[in-house]
Amino acid sequence: LFEEIIAVLEQADISCKGVFLNADPGFDSEAFRQVCEQEEIELNVKPNKRNSKTSTDQYRYFDDELYKKRTKIEHANAWLDAFKALLVRYETKAFTWMGLHWLAFITLFCRKLKV
Repeated sequence: LFEEIIAVLEQADISCKGVFLNADPGFDSEAFRQVCEQEEIELNVKPNKRNSKTSTDQYRYFDDELYKKRTKIEHANAWLDAFKALLVRYETKAFTWMGLHWLAFITLFCRKLKV
């Protein structure tokens, strides 16, 4: 499926070369790494402990600090999923859709304030 996603992006003239991809251990496979290498995508995937072939690969680079920071992005996406108007895109105009995002961000920010 990842190759199909890349093909769709290429059809839209969106280049994936040089993109940095932070992935969970479930994506740690030889086939996935080969596709990323072929497409020149920088891959930072946490080694899967159950996959003995890749976990013993000593020459692969893995940035643990960068991997830990991915949770901030995942949490932000999960918080946005709470807003049904954003989860299913009902709006047809980009201006209105962006306005709804700003309202969601403001609401999330207000929830974090301790007043």
